[in-house]
Amino acid sequence: MTEATPSPGQPATAPLLGAADIRRLAGELDVRPTKTLGQNFVIDGNTIRRIVAAAGVDPAETVLEVGPGLGSLTLGLLDAARRVVAVEIDPKLAARLPQTAAAWRPEAAGRLDVVLSDALKVTELPHQPDALVANLPYNVAVPVVLHLLEHFPSLRHGLVMVQDEVADRLAAAPGSKIYGVPSVKAAWYSRMRKAGVIGMNVFWPAPKIASGLVAFARHEPPATRASREEVFAVIDAAFAQRRKTLRAALAGWAGSPARAEEALRAANVDPGARGEVLDVAAFARIAEYRHPAG
Repeated sequence: MTEATPSPGQPATAPLLGAADIRRLAGELDVRPTKTLGQNFVIDGNTIRRIVAAAGVDPAETVLEVGPGLGSLTLGLLDAARRVVAVEIDPKLAARLPQTAAAWRPEAAGRLDVVLSDALKVTELPHQPDALVANLPYNVAVPVVLHLLEHFPSLRHGLVMVQDEVADRLAAAPGSKIYGVPSVKAAWYSRMRKAGVIGMNVFWPAPKIASGLVAFARHEPPATRASREEVFAVIDAAFAQRRKTLRAALAGWAGSPARAEEALRAANVDPGARGEVLDVAAFARIAEYRHPAG
């Protein structure tokens, strides 16, 4: 903790939290990682450096971190970004994080804001974030990503660590067996790509499955007369029973199988196709059925 703290954007030479540090901090706080909150703390500094490097954080950016826990990734982000806004749901962890930053990064501690909140409910932050970099709890990873992309349009890019299977789903392309609701809804906001796999032994406690890194870059949603909510309603209906043809799957949404077929043909989509072959632009065209042109 006596080494010089690098300025944002410079190579990280300052120490990061290791396994002994994490366990000591947890002991001091009487914190035991819980499955309920999906807590798995990273205990390997090289993994933190890998995540920060893969995220491509610019030294002028404000980074949003969700679930900072004991601060492993937070310290790495403070080395790379102008400011870090950390959203933590656990009161003990949220209260301790500024102290950890002050001890390990005294020159950077003033660039950290800690928000005690559920990431699924937060709609305002003390600073507008440019990037999202987070080790997300497995059980809420997809809802958190979609919620933040919806409510914080300033988020232009990011990197999230999630369950490896979820990473594959988020990054899946049309036609894949694992392509589904998360894939399409994420594609409304951004281009998602798999950016790596993280083993189990770099966490405490070690999860039973590997983690995957997903990088994203925001883009404009498809041009459509329909609202995002209307497009998402079509996506939900199409995958509710994914083995059904779109004519059958969208019958409830459209009002009847005949109306569903009419909507699909108007969108230039085969009524006999299934949702897994359509990209997000096709779902947007289908949603326009309720908004006739002219």
